[in-house]
Amino acid sequence: MSTGKGKKRIRNVPILYDEVKKRHGILLTDTAWASLVSAAKKNNVSVSELIEVWARNCDAE
Repeated sequence: MSTGKGKKRIRNVPILYDEVKKRHGILLTDTAWASLVSAAKKNNVSVSELIEVWARNCDAE
C-alpha cells in the first residue's frame, strides 16, 4: 500500500487518488474498531486508508 510519503500535502489537492477524501461517519463496536486499528498498524496505514483500499477493491471481487 502506498502512503504517499515524500509528497507535499496541499489542502483539497488529492495525493493518492483522483479525488479528495470527505468526512463520513460509521458506527462500530469496540471489538470491530480494535480489529481495524490492529490491521491498519500491521499494514502501516491509517484506519481510513485501510477502509478506502478495502472499499475500492470490493467491486473487483
